[in-house]
Amino acid sequence: MGKLFYIIGKSSTGKDTIFQSLLEKKELSLRPLVLYTTRPMRAGETPGLQYHFTDENGLAGLEAQGRVIELRAYHTVHGVWKYFTADTEATNLEHFNYLAVGVLESFRSIRDYYGEDRVIPIYIEVEDGERLQRALDRERAQEKPRYAEMCRRFLADSEDFSEEKIQAAGIKRRFCNRELKECIEEISSCIREYLKP
Repeated sequence: MGKLFYIIGKSSTGKDTIFQSLLEKKELSLRPLVLYTTRPMRAGETPGLQYHFTDENGLAGLEAQGRVIELRAYHTVHGVWKYFTADTEATNLEHFNYLAVGVLESFRSIRDYYGEDRVIPIYIEVEDGERLQRALDRERAQEKPRYAEMCRRFLADSEDFSEEKIQAAGIKRRFCNRELKECIEEISSCIREYLKP
């Protein structure tokens, strides 16, 4: 029986970088569980790598097939952007271990769908001032920076990741991404413990 390690954290905590680094560690043998989104692709993103990019018709088709496990809609300054997880032939938890990135709400839905013993949270933290600077640096690098959306996300994280919600999700262990390499090694060690026969 496979495990699904689910990386969670506020925006700009390094989740995508950690995700990529863990996937590159051959000894962990993790496969990516790629989520879907209707939001526009950012500079540097590759379809099927960070997300499966789709539109409302694509989402409706997966919903009609009963394949959507969880769905979130965010009212942004650019319209409604949806993020969701679909149970497709690309996921085989019976034989493989997976790694995913998401938010608390999606983690809880995935855990409820696959089971608490199979879905392991990897909660990433970064001090708020550092996180805001990282978000600003990332947005400046975009061809068309969306500063208003960056600010909305930063503020929404305080509510979405309140201590009460973290506790309610059953998250007990946290990984501080102050020094990226150390954080990745600590997470790798944790994953290896779960994968021991």
